[in-house]
Amino acid sequence: MRITRLLVAVVSAATLLATTAAAASAEPRFHHYVALGDSYTSGPFIPVQRLDPLGCGRSTANYPSVVSNALHAGEFTDVSCAGADTGSMTHPQAVPFNGTNAPQLGALRIDTDLVTLGIGGNDFDVFGRLTATCPGLRAADPTGNPCEDHFTSNGVDTVKTAMANIEPRVEAVLAGIHQRSPGARVLVVGYPRIAPEKGYCPDILPFADGDYAWLNRVESDLNQALEDAAANGAAEFVDTFGPSRGHDACARGGSAWINGKDQNIFEAAAYHPLKAGMAGVAAVVLKSLR
Repeated sequence: MRITRLLVAVVSAATLLATTAAAASAEPRFHHYVALGDSYTSGPFIPVQRLDPLGCGRSTANYPSVVSNALHAGEFTDVSCAGADTGSMTHPQAVPFNGTNAPQLGALRIDTDLVTLGIGGNDFDVFGRLTATCPGLRAADPTGNPCEDHFTSNGVDTVKTAMANIEPRVEAVLAGIHQRSPGARVLVVGYPRIAPEKGYCPDILPFADGDYAWLNRVESDLNQALEDAAANGAAEFVDTFGPSRGHDACARGGSAWINGKDQNIFEAAAYHPLKAGMAGVAAVVLKSLR
């Protein structure tokens, strides 16, 4: 009886070791991971905020940090910064509190083997113009689409036009990444959903009802531009817009990935990812890597 129990214990231990080894071998191994991007990467106000520099709003709980911890990356360098655009990849970026974020591509090395890039929403001030303008137009036409009308000139949606110009800028950034780190696996991470597919929550997302659909189209167009840039730039596109369905700013019960209009210096910036959103995006990125 004791011998039988001993054999069972030995077999169980061997099985556990084999399973653990198999799981470990399924995880990609990276020597040097570099995270590049804007505030949707850095995570302003999400605890705990880093001080290098403080004005970048770089959180230790942003999706690159979660990804790095899950992958047990040999080295991890996060240079993402709130307010960054594609120009911030090759030029210094001035940030609040008299700080400067160095050109982000400067963090890349010849031995960098994983790069995530989340950029584009600040080019031509796309996101900034929408969040600064749209809420103020709701009162005059709460069920219409006044913000879409505001940004339409002579029948041309000027925001949509900007997307066509963002794509080549991202392609240029990708070329710069490959030049500096030719052996790196490069992921272009898209933007998660802000507005719901259906329904409205003006107390949280104070856009006019008709502008919700337009905001979704703007995000879809931006993500399509990023996907096309990735395809043309020898990179992989990570879609977070689809996986974030049901996790928009209007989502209730703690399932939202995106904060609404109210700035919370202890949780997240207005219209930006919450800690749960960063965890959700990290899970999508990890799935792509596996």
